[in-house]
Amino acid sequence: MRIYTGTGDDGSTGRWLGGRVAKTDAVVVACGDTDELVALLGVARASCEDAALAQVLLRLQRELFVLGADLSVNPKHRNRLEPGRSLVTAEDVAGLEQLIDDCVAAHPLRPVFIVPGATLLSAYLDQARTVARRAERATLAARDAGAQVSDAVARYLNRLSDLLFVLARQAAGDAEEPASHD
Repeated sequence: MRIYTGTGDDGSTGRWLGGRVAKTDAVVVACGDTDELVALLGVARASCEDAALAQVLLRLQRELFVLGADLSVNPKHRNRLEPGRSLVTAEDVAGLEQLIDDCVAAHPLRPVFIVPGATLLSAYLDQARTVARRAERATLAARDAGAQVSDAVARYLNRLSDLLFVLARQAAGDAEEPASHD
């Protein structure tokens, strides 16, 4: 099996369930940012010694594959998407909200802006947060350009960056996280 096909040499890429678009298409850019986020969460997970947190990160990676399918599908075939496999749902967003609430209850947030980098894992999670925000902006830009982007996808990315912020604070643990000002 060859990994290269040559079909993208013309600057196009395949959509899920058929069709081709330019690699510079706004949806492709959003999918690329989402893919980068999946990889960065893998780096965070690989550096994580907390088994429960590692499981949360793996869950997020898997959910982002669902989000990528939702984004990249040929619009003519959106009716073929399946919740939990290729379609982001309101329940997925609610699941992130529950995780946020649980994390904040266990580790209350300080009312200041934090300078990232207290621990390696918290720094990776803060970097993932910024990539999640970029993926959200790219996804909204794709929607503004006319792509079919579900409200659930937009909400999921918004909540995900919030979750990554609180997970980074949790990962910092007792390490001193400096405030953005004295």
